[in-house]
Amino acid sequence: MEEAEKGNDGGGCEVGTINSEKDQALRSYVHLGVPSSTLQESWSWIPKIIKKRVCTTFVEDSFSNGALCQCGGVREMHSSIATGDCFGAAIVSQWDSAQHSSEYPTDAFGELEFAGAGRRHSHFLRLSCHTPPQIVYTLMTAHWGIPAPNLVVSVVGGEGSEVLKPWVREVLRQGLVRAAQSTGAWILTGGLKEGVGRCLGEAVRDHGTAASSVSQNKIIAVGVAPWGLVHNRQQLVNPQGSFPARYYVQNTSCDSRCLDNNYQAFLLVDDGSVGRRGGEEGFRANFEDYISHQRTGIWGSGSIEIPVLCMLISGEASMLERVDLSLRKATPWLVLKGSGPAADLICELLDELSVMPKNPKKPAGREVPEGPNMEQREHVRERIRNSFPAEKNLEKLVDRALSIFQNKDLITVFNEGYEGADDFDTVLLKALVRASKRMSSDASENIEELKLAVAWNRVDIAKSELFNGDIQWRYEDLEDSMTDALVNNKPQFVRLFTENGLNILDYLTNRRLESLYQSLSDSSLAYTLLQRKLTERQGVAVNLGPTSTPDASTPLKSPISPLSNPCAARELSLYEVSRVLWDLLGDVCQPFYFGPLGLDYGSSTRKALKHVNKLLLGPCSYKDQHCLSPWASLFVWAVLQNRSEMAIFFWEMAEESVLSALSGCKILRELSKMEKETDIKLAMKELAQRFENLAHDVFSECYKSNETRSYSLLIRKSHVWVGGTCLQMATAADARLFFSHDGVQSLLYQIWWGDMESSTEVWKLVLTFFFPPLIYSNLISFREQETDEEKTEELFHTRDSVDGGDGTVFSLADILHTNEDAEEYNALRNKSNGSSPSSQKRPFVFHRWRQFWFSPVTSFLGNVLMYFLFLFLFAYILLVDFKPPPKGPNTAEYVLYFWVFTLVCEEIRQSFNVGTTAVFQRIRLYIQDIWNKCDLTAILLFCLGLLCRMFPWSYRFGRSMMCLDYMVFTLRLIHIFAIHKQLGPKIIIVGKMVKDIFFFLFFLGVWLMAYGVANQALIYSYDSRPDWIFRRVFYRPYMHIYGQVPLNEIDADKRDNVTCTMNATLINEGMEPCPQIEENWLVLILLSIYLLVTNILLLNLLIAMFSYTFSKVQEHSDIHWKFQRYNLIVEYHSRPCLAPPFIILSHLHLFIKRNIRRVPSVKMTHFVLEIRGRKASQLNTWESIQKENLLSIQNKKQRESDTERLKRTSCKVDSVLKQMVEIRDHDRRLRMLESEVEYCSSVLSWMADSLSQSNLIKPPRPPPTRRVLNWWVLGIKSCIVLIAAH
Repeated sequence: MEEAEKGNDGGGCEVGTINSEKDQALRSYVHLGVPSSTLQESWSWIPKIIKKRVCTTFVEDSFSNGALCQCGGVREMHSSIATGDCFGAAIVSQWDSAQHSSEYPTDAFGELEFAGAGRRHSHFLRLSCHTPPQIVYTLMTAHWGIPAPNLVVSVVGGEGSEVLKPWVREVLRQGLVRAAQSTGAWILTGGLKEGVGRCLGEAVRDHGTAASSVSQNKIIAVGVAPWGLVHNRQQLVNPQGSFPARYYVQNTSCDSRCLDNNYQAFLLVDDGSVGRRGGEEGFRANFEDYISHQRTGIWGSGSIEIPVLCMLISGEASMLERVDLSLRKATPWLVLKGSGPAADLICELLDELSVMPKNPKKPAGREVPEGPNMEQREHVRERIRNSFPAEKNLEKLVDRALSIFQNKDLITVFNEGYEGADDFDTVLLKALVRASKRMSSDASENIEELKLAVAWNRVDIAKSELFNGDIQWRYEDLEDSMTDALVNNKPQFVRLFTENGLNILDYLTNRRLESLYQSLSDSSLAYTLLQRKLTERQGVAVNLGPTSTPDASTPLKSPISPLSNPCAARELSLYEVSRVLWDLLGDVCQPFYFGPLGLDYGSSTRKALKHVNKLLLGPCSYKDQHCLSPWASLFVWAVLQNRSEMAIFFWEMAEESVLSALSGCKILRELSKMEKETDIKLAMKELAQRFENLAHDVFSECYKSNETRSYSLLIRKSHVWVGGTCLQMATAADARLFFSHDGVQSLLYQIWWGDMESSTEVWKLVLTFFFPPLIYSNLISFREQETDEEKTEELFHTRDSVDGGDGTVFSLADILHTNEDAEEYNALRNKSNGSSPSSQKRPFVFHRWRQFWFSPVTSFLGNVLMYFLFLFLFAYILLVDFKPPPKGPNTAEYVLYFWVFTLVCEEIRQSFNVGTTAVFQRIRLYIQDIWNKCDLTAILLFCLGLLCRMFPWSYRFGRSMMCLDYMVFTLRLIHIFAIHKQLGPKIIIVGKMVKDIFFFLFFLGVWLMAYGVANQALIYSYDSRPDWIFRRVFYRPYMHIYGQVPLNEIDADKRDNVTCTMNATLINEGMEPCPQIEENWLVLILLSIYLLVTNILLLNLLIAMFSYTFSKVQEHSDIHWKFQRYNLIVEYHSRPCLAPPFIILSHLHLFIKRNIRRVPSVKMTHFVLEIRGRKASQLNTWESIQKENLLSIQNKKQRESDTERLKRTSCKVDSVLKQMVEIRDHDRRLRMLESEVEYCSSVLSWMADSLSQSNLIKPPRPPPTRRVLNWWVLGIKSCIVLIAAH
């Protein structure tokens, strides 16, 4: 630090003093929501790094009679005086900041509160003019929380009391501020309430008032002012920092040197002077130059460096030096012609010097350097003398002006007469493109203009100027800009690039996909989840140690960490993405990206981690492979970041739109459960609902087009989503709206009835259930199955159309195959030698038998009937035949035990039939279901009652447990009624009302405790019996609610003569204590209040809660019931056909099939249809067509909406207004031309009269008459009008 201070004293500060430790210290103090005392401690490093300048040498100002220094300060403020010669004259005649001032720790920094302004605090900092700009930029972006800019516009000139012209104010208000908002720019000015700074502050204020609070891009106005010029600057001084410093501003309409409260930050540059301007110009130029070398985008991920543009308004002669200094650093300038002296001078010189002749001819054999000749120099001198007559040092200004002319390519002139404020953003873009073209000789102008348009997110400029058909874009030209648009969330540009030649198949490789995930913002939830998985992988690699690597020369031999290879250790890979998606999607689909990584789907986590670490230490060849489903991969990437517009676009481009929308809904709803920020959580839920609506709408179009194909769509096994189906994903995403669709319900209804006609009455099923031979009668109608010949003929005659005509992918019979059929089909296919499984026909008897008993409705009916018999048997045993040992248990009880054993076997089968994950995860998924919890509770209570029932000493407790268990088994009947359309929604209402009761019991419990304890203490002074205390404190007040109020104990006037005592010993022995009568009045008051609150307030609150729940669920009762019905259908579709207790036969059959016959099992999920090859392609194409039809309908509705009509009308009005402006300009020009023509005609008339009166020319014919002359003038005017019109 001492060396740094010495360097600063010498007039400069080396960049090397800003080491990485200080930079990390800068990034470690983020103080959002931190108390002021903590802020002062956390910002204590600022005075150690950032300095101020104080004049230490008095250099006499000759105009102040020795009272003031040339720095502006008084003599008493200086520690030394410049030495003089022997005659008393000072040796130093010119004050210099670097020589005559010294640096000290800054004493003014922190937050600024403008008294009476009523807005958020601004940041401020007093700093030396020699402070390195990288420190200031890091402080502003990393600690003040100011977002990094996409553009910096530095407005110079127009300072002091200069009055700006109205059109300049309009350019600042309508042009610059709007362009800054649309591009995410910083605007640098002096920051004082004077001149341009005041006007810009007012424009920022007005824009902030008119703009919405959720505007994406806020206008960042930064004031760079000289410290010695700021009014009331002593209010900012505090060596420990001010958090905040109250700053009082004079409430006046005239200009002042106070700080403007409309700025977000102030950099108060100190060069040691007081009351002088220009001390900040050097730092400001360096600051602008430093920013111009930083990159745009999140974490500097943009494809271009931050553009910096200086804007000159008016200005004095000293401004020429400022312009020349920036031009030498290749900073482009925009000059407003007609705004003031300096700006007008530069514009005139650019116009006039460009047409003047250059150097004379070069002598033979000699090269003369190109530069201004004497004629140009004299012309410039004359112009400067006319513009600034008071300036004495003309030659210096001439040199500056000529140097500016040498860099004329970096200067763009804004002419108010030809360009309006509405076109100002386009003018900015062209100015920067012009400068970038001059600086980069290897890139074309179009590419640089495209990069700037992407950085500013101005897709309208890109469409009108770059993608209008005049330019043929190549893939290489759009690649970098596409990455910039993806990382920085600019979906309109992504759409534009895709429509204009960018092939996403060539663009998206695995390496680029990993880089996209690495660019996630560290504040996002997805970034946190990925980092957890990355840390886990790194931990496994560290535990493996260097000995686990096969090659001794690999970087894993490093003693620091086995993951020292940058390709393996510090970067996210697709494996972490796959792990996060597996956690979010569950076992609905297989893990993503396991194919490129060379992983098995059945690999354990630890084995997969070892394989990935070993793979990443190698050449990583998978990274150069192209993504098989690029749109789906980008869709997942956008959904994980909750980028709604970009996710919607990727969904439009992706395949399998219904499943993709449901997958996005599932991911977002899982993320919303983990998100802590309320706004982000709400946005995720809204986007999830939007994707569910899209899935519903697309499926509606598919169902209208072709019902059978839409059924295939629901149960098709996806290759894009690694084995998932629409029904599975909708179940996992809780997509109730999707399940309520008629197409989904129609498929489920047909699955529910199996091969039977859905119009079959229930009594026929019951009768056939008890008399199975009726299956072979005509009592029940079955759907006719297609023969093999008919299927083959239909296959050959199936049209290849994809428009949803008569062509189908699969018949309904194929879709409704059960898992048992599939298993036997696969077994026969594997064992047959050349014979097709379709030829293995069953006899009619067995076929009709399976058609009836294997239908889910039959399984449901059998389970319901047998469950009623089970409850009847259970009730009979409890009421009649539950004998204590050694007489019991009897035969009927043993039948009950066996029945419960079969129920336990079925629950075990169900727990191992949930999903395809590990055993523990299957059990966890099984327990998550509320009815499975009910089953477990009933079984555990039964086991406990059975165990206690076997011993005489615990017989009564076992009987009590059995009675409770009977209640649980009986309540299990509620689940069966979910299939009923009227009772199903009521079950949901009851379940939600139970949750309401818990909240009600909480409030009731508070009042019970309060009233019960007070009532017991007031009535009985002493009662040590715990059972009676509990009854009187809790039970008796609870019964008060139902009207059971024992007045004979509470009211002293109605008490009966009972035997009681006040003796504590007798009370302990069990005698009734005597109630007190002194506080009886208070007891009655408390009773009245308690009854008022509980019976009126709390009960009515409960009724209101029930009414709200009922109305809320009843409104969507159909949707809730259909979703609940699906779960019931899936459950009984997977159950064996026999009901308990006969289900044990089905369990034995499955055990023999799996373990003895070794029949392979299909995937243990429901309703999965494998489609490959041509049929899969046809189905995907057909689905895409339906999606495009839906999008076209939605776009048409949007175009016809009132909002879009107003937008189009507004655009037309703007176009008309622009044309009116052009017409007025043409009219003005025509008037000028007309006046010129009239002048010419009068001159011609005078010439004709003069010649006719002289004897010089003797005309062969008389002069034309006035009428002919007028016709000739009119012809000239017509030609001029035509020329002006063209």
